Amino acid sequence: MGDRLMATVRTLTSIPLPPESFEARRNQYYSTMILKEMLGNVPRDALKLLGVTDKDLCIPILTYVFGEAQVGGTAAVVSLARLRQEHYGLSPDRPLLLERLRKESLHELGHTFGLFHCPSRECVMYISNTVVDVDTRGRDFCPGCQTVVASNTVTERRG
Repeated sequence: MGDRLMATVRTLTSIPLPPESFEARRNQYYSTMILKEMLGNVPRDALKLLGVTDKDLCIPILTYVFGEAQVGGTAAVVSLARLRQEHYGLSPDRPLLLERLRKESLHELGHTFGLFHCPSRECVMYISNTVVDVDTRGRDFCPGCQTVVASNTVTERRG
């Protein structure tokens, strides 16, 4: 499957998390506020902006999220916190962390290209409520989701 987004990638300097995104009662950060901050820092020539943080993320209606994205928008953010084995009291596993980060990054970027959750467990767009879901879902876009991403990539580059 073609899981690559075929885009030039650059690493930008870090931006500080907005202080108002921290929810002290939960000891977590509201991902939606982080996305809002990211939108003020999108380079003019960027098609998408993916932020990666080690902070634990949440939204008001969920205990935690692995990431969040603007559906059909520009920005997405992914958290390493619950992708790390150490979060579950296990020894670090860098290859597993990188695979989880890859899947979550593709998943959230898929949302920015207009994709919703896919019913196919083989697709990277399948919903993940737990880290086990992240591990067991596919690592690529299914053919239907890949078609949408490819179509929207061409449309966005022209626009």
